[in-house]
Amino acid sequence: MVEADKRNEENDAPARAPVDVGIDGAMNLDQAVIVALGCNDKGAWTTCREALEAALARFRSEGIDVIARSGWWSSLAWPDPSDPPFLNGVAIVRTDHDPHALMATLGRIEDAFGRRRSVRNAPRTLDLDLIAYGRLSGDLEGLILPHPRAAERRFVMAPLAEIMPDWVHPTNGRTAFDLAASASVGADARPTR
Repeated sequence: MVEADKRNEENDAPARAPVDVGIDGAMNLDQAVIVALGCNDKGAWTTCREALEAALARFRSEGIDVIARSGWWSSLAWPDPSDPPFLNGVAIVRTDHDPHALMATLGRIEDAFGRRRSVRNAPRTLDLDLIAYGRLSGDLEGLILPHPRAAERRFVMAPLAEIMPDWVHPTNGRTAFDLAASASVGADARPTR
């Protein structure tokens, strides 16, 4: 994992650094399965950080192996900055689940952590988004990959750039590093210690 204090002084984007994310070396960037995690309602947990760490621990029992993960990033809630601030991160995972099965599994984990979906963009005990599944792109029977809004969200791209700065977005051709530097939603996202 790239240390949080290694920053590009010009725009506070993550500094480029090589990251060993594979078991036997660097993971093929074209095969990366990327999951974003977020929390701004600790629910039954002491802190959102504790909830997110518990979610990562739960992945393994659900057939999702975490290969690499970012540090945690804090940002104002979006779209309503008066809601509690978010804590976000990104994990690179390996799984035998196909994209639809992975989405269903992520939804079950959210439910187990008390996620309620009654109000759009309401505070969340756990928010898990499938950002990319290898190079798959398009509408896959209702599942749009890569995530249609991830590229404009600094709270997704900056943590991703921390661990895979050279990952290339399957449809726009830009790297995670470049997207993190230009993302407008959650532009206040900063690494936590």
